[in-house]
Amino acid sequence: SIENAGDDLADYLNQATEEFAAPSGGSTIRLSTRAMATEFAMVMNPGASQQVMRASDALDLIHEYEQLMTVYRSTSEMSRVNATASEGPVSMDPRLFEILDRSRQICLDTEGGFDPSSGPLIALWRESRLAGRLPTQSEIEDCLQYTGIEQFLFDHEARTIQYRSPENELNLGGIGKGYALDLAGQFLKSEEQEDWLFYGGFSSILATGTHNKLPGWPVGIKNPLFTSQRLGTILLQNCAMSTSGSSVQHFRHQGQRYGHILDPRTGWPVSELLSVTVIAPDAALADALSTAFYVIGIEKALEYCENHTQVGTILIPPPAQGRKLSPVIRGIPNEFLFLDRDQLLSQ
Repeated sequence: SIENAGDDLADYLNQATEEFAAPSGGSTIRLSTRAMATEFAMVMNPGASQQVMRASDALDLIHEYEQLMTVYRSTSEMSRVNATASEGPVSMDPRLFEILDRSRQICLDTEGGFDPSSGPLIALWRESRLAGRLPTQSEIEDCLQYTGIEQFLFDHEARTIQYRSPENELNLGGIGKGYALDLAGQFLKSEEQEDWLFYGGFSSILATGTHNKLPGWPVGIKNPLFTSQRLGTILLQNCAMSTSGSSVQHFRHQGQRYGHILDPRTGWPVSELLSVTVIAPDAALADALSTAFYVIGIEKALEYCENHTQVGTILIPPPAQGRKLSPVIRGIPNEFLFLDRDQLLSQ
């Protein structure tokens, strides 16, 4: 419950004393590429030149995965499935089937908070924003007829998918960056490269091994009210992290602010939370859950974490008054989380 969450924060503040200094990073080597409309980069400890070659190979793979998953190229594998799956069952690259099926499962586990079928809604809001207007409720309801994971027939034996209608679409926008990091990470592990941090678009991070004599990689958490301020540092130890929030991407219409994260169940933007950070064993899951938790809210997100103990979260609601924040923290050990007490409301 939320009361317990307050107790968690009080415990955290008592234990995170001033001399409990946040870990900081040391010198690194960084390689980057541009893919999926954002920057992907790999950060490594200084060392043998072979690791730079392997990192370069891993970054090249990101472009291959983009061609697999994007809906913004008519030649991609995902676009081919979208164009033909209403005519009958379609087989596809096994990696694409794997992430679509994983998306289906996460959709069910989050009661539709994450939904890969909400492409028609995303397109409607994009077109409306460009036209400087809001969608009408009837336009939203038209889209909702064609969304919902039950409209997609997955055959696990044949590894095919069939769509109920030509209007159906699957879109991996909320999970694709994370999955690309996971696949590239698997490649690096197969090459026995052990200490690295890989990120896509600053919101999706996968880290393995150690850095600067620390048991993991230190990553900053921004204050969602003042994004130039760092709220704290989290130490990532062989896991992934993803953050969602509307502080950066939003638009205004007639004085009202609308975030970019839609509730797939209603078709309207959600804004209960300032930001959501999720720690999970892999980046695809972290990506999808950071969106889902933002949509389903604090109570349901905490319920999910209680049922999936390998997942941790930092949920930041808007402050009741003033500028100090009261994060709701679950499943992240104190020794890995260092928050700036001056920015937090003591409970």
